[in-house]
Amino acid sequence: MTKTNGPVLTPRALNRATLARQHLLTRSSLSALEAVEHLLGLQAQNVKPPYYALAARLDGFRPEELSQALQARDAVRIVTMRSTIHLHTAEDALTLRPLVQGARERELHNFRKGLVGVDLDRLTALSRKLVEEEPRTMQQLREALLVEWPDADPQSLSVAARCRLPLVQVTPRGLWGRSGQVALTTVEHWLGRPAEPVPTPDATVLRYLAAFGPASVKDMQTWAGLTRLRDAFERLRPRLVTFRDEHGVELFDLPGAPLPDADTPAPPRFLPEFDNLLLSHADRTRVVPPELKGRYWQGNRAYCTLLVDGFLAGLWRLEEESLTIEPFGELTGAQREDVVEEAERMLTTMAGPSSFDVRFGTVLR
Repeated sequence: MTKTNGPVLTPRALNRATLARQHLLTRSSLSALEAVEHLLGLQAQNVKPPYYALAARLDGFRPEELSQALQARDAVRIVTMRSTIHLHTAEDALTLRPLVQGARERELHNFRKGLVGVDLDRLTALSRKLVEEEPRTMQQLREALLVEWPDADPQSLSVAARCRLPLVQVTPRGLWGRSGQVALTTVEHWLGRPAEPVPTPDATVLRYLAAFGPASVKDMQTWAGLTRLRDAFERLRPRLVTFRDEHGVELFDLPGAPLPDADTPAPPRFLPEFDNLLLSHADRTRVVPPELKGRYWQGNRAYCTLLVDGFLAGLWRLEEESLTIEPFGELTGAQREDVVEEAERMLTTMAGPSSFDVRFGTVLR
């Protein structure tokens, strides 16, 4: 943990800075694709979260806009950071996946017992041939690979294919208002062009700071699921400014990047499960009060979250024609009014002028 004597930023100051970079302090007029690029992708284990993530950040957002980008192959769903599905622009899919490829291959160490006797280079070549002939589901891929390696663990075979190859989920999976099972092909085949060579992380460091800064080396390593990024920060140090948090940890930032006053008003925001705002720093106290640590997770499940005054303040869920808001604590009358207004705006954006019942409940988790 690096210490520095730079200016101190409180959690509230970091909160406002990060919200500004995330377009959560004031909504942006960026297009959906421009926002996906600025945010370095959207967490997308499930289909709907990227749409709700942009609804919270963009003025005039229409779900169809992001859906059309996926349909046109200007955006794709692919495993990248932290070994999770992200929705990226086509350009970022071709560059960010090579950046994290080494980490994806190291995952295979956890599955080595199920891959005894498996030639991974041959598995990679065969898997590429199969998914480029036609998109395959994971089950179809497993079944084909088991013909070659009948004694291997089926899950380990499909994990090896996913780690070795940059597999994208083809449409209609991910399209708004449509459904489709997960079928996979390579990003190169889907986009009709080769992936980029493995880049140095320097350019991504600058982009990470633009979207998530000010941040420490460990923060970015948490976001990317990578280690050993200190050298990149040191190379860039002459181009950066530094601060420290209340514990003395060094925070890097871009000169002139937004640093709003800590007392800048922060409107309520409804975020989807797995929103990167809550997952992209080693120290999450800039968004999650210490007493609420872990309250938006249960096992492997993440809940949709509510921000009030910029910080995690509750959960929400949408069921048929009702939106239930579950604050972790008491909200003032003015805060409740603001939350309801934001809820109605979100519902209109995502569902049109339908009638929804907005209600407040109690967190039981």
